[in-house]
Amino acid sequence: MLGLIAKKLGMTQLYVEGKAIPVTVLEATDGVVTQVKTKEKDGYNAVQVGFVDTKDKRVNKPMLGQFKKLGISPKKVLKEFRIEDVSKFEVKQAISVDIFEKGEVVDVIGRTKGRGFSGVMRRHNFSGGPDSHGSMFNRRPGSIGQCEFPGRVVKGRKMPGHYGDERITVKNLQVVLVDPEKKVIAVKGAVPGSKGSYVNIIKKGN
Repeated sequence: MLGLIAKKLGMTQLYVEGKAIPVTVLEATDGVVTQVKTKEKDGYNAVQVGFVDTKDKRVNKPMLGQFKKLGISPKKVLKEFRIEDVSKFEVKQAISVDIFEKGEVVDVIGRTKGRGFSGVMRRHNFSGGPDSHGSMFNRRPGSIGQCEFPGRVVKGRKMPGHYGDERITVKNLQVVLVDPEKKVIAVKGAVPGSKGSYVNIIKKGN
């Protein structure tokens, strides 16, 4: 499924048919096709797309030689998209935000905000214990083990630990606005990540 890499600008609201719709505004990065893979040659059909220009010194020599052979400026990110019909794609073809249409449904992949080491109330939404003076149990997780059998902590127990900074896919977000001139796309609802972070927008059904 074809897609783009986009920068999260933040959230706002748009009025559609008199209703305020919460949307996330994404600045799409133009891409260029760097390789077309076919089932006969590579075992599967896919399109490799390069995003964000970078300096020659920031690319290793094999990749730099590949870019020069294709006549394409070095790219910072290479992303591969599985597509059934690759006949309509060719190397050096530009991929921009106009591949999306208003009203269609997309998937957005990103990394959530990193929140460091967190307790069970923040990480797992525990309600906590009594908060009266001297209780010593207001934000604690409680008992975590058993008695004599099995006498250990069960694997997967919800406990304090690293929270956030995970790869998350939010499915079936509706495209509310597409602006090819400003290279901006707005999708209904929230997407993972902080402002300025990059996400993948995946077009469905291709």
